Amino acid sequence: MSRHPSALTLAAAHWHALQREGALDPERQQAFMRWLLASPDHLREYLAVSQVAGRLGEALRGMPVDLEAWVAAPAPAAAADNVVALPLRRAPTPPARPRQRRHLPGLAAAAALLVSLGIGATLAWPQTQHYAAGHGAPRRFTLPDHTVVHLNAESDIRVRYTLLGRRVELERGQASFVVAEERRPFEVHAAGLKVTDIGTTFDVSLQREQARVAVSEGRVQVHGDGGRGRLLADLGAGQGARVDYRDQRVQLETEDAASLHAWWQGRIVFRDEPLREVADRFNRLNRQRLQVSDEAGALRLTGNLRGHDLASLRVFLAQQPLLAIAEQPGGIVVRLRDPAAPAEIRAAP
Repeated sequence: MSRHPSALTLAAAHWHALQREGALDPERQQAFMRWLLASPDHLREYLAVSQVAGRLGEALRGMPVDLEAWVAAPAPAAAADNVVALPLRRAPTPPARPRQRRHLPGLAAAAALLVSLGIGATLAWPQTQHYAAGHGAPRRFTLPDHTVVHLNAESDIRVRYTLLGRRVELERGQASFVVAEERRPFEVHAAGLKVTDIGTTFDVSLQREQARVAVSEGRVQVHGDGGRGRLLADLGAGQGARVDYRDQRVQLETEDAASLHAWWQGRIVFRDEPLREVADRFNRLNRQRLQVSDEAGALRLTGNLRGHDLASLRVFLAQQPLLAIAEQPGGIVVRLRDPAAPAEIRAAP
């Protein structure tokens, strides 16, 4: 004979669903904390539901949660074996002490309780953090799950952790991820793509016309249409993909770890790449800008230079027979000597 879930189990599942979708505003988050702290039974049931949800994995993550139905549904009725019912509707609040003082003890108690059970705060409810690197200032930092991020200059990411997943949004620029191993999936969303990590070190870069994904260790899968579309690429170590912004056309290529990680040490390595893309990478790091005409920007170059070494860059460009170089206040101007010249030059590193 089947056993119906108790009111406490329903309440815990309800809160977990709302947390999973990030649907709690600060006031309802406080209501959740009051419910969680009302009894040790509440915390144990919530953690049990979270553990079951984690084991369901992809099956649960693919199921949409009807938040309107959850919120509109009446609170589960209290049963004899439960302590308190789920507070879904706001009750009139009598005059009391200021809100900040009323809630802080509860939050402190919740944090202490979770720590005593060995559960980090990032596993208890969704958190979003923003990281940015300014002009000329790449960063390296470690996320709460011990994932190491290399964030290039002029780049931004937003990181959101929930009980079921780790989601990074690359808003601009370039980032590499040395992903810490754990059960929750690690996803990077950028320019309509979803890059799912399968135990790896990989790089995502937003360029002018393409998004570039490259893997130095492990494996990733790249899906289109924000993760809801078809599988565009399944990449292993030493593989990369360029995905066109307009039609998500994919171009596969081979990569080597030394080239992928060169920018971590301040080097700019380019292999058969348009000069306009190379210029963008130098311009992230230097006050003097490389200004490239449209015709010259299409030329494809290969090289390996220090990102802050503009003297070597000038020499490198001056060696290209089809380019004309001119110094101007604030930068270097690059044009074609002959606009009708073929749009491809190769220079040895």
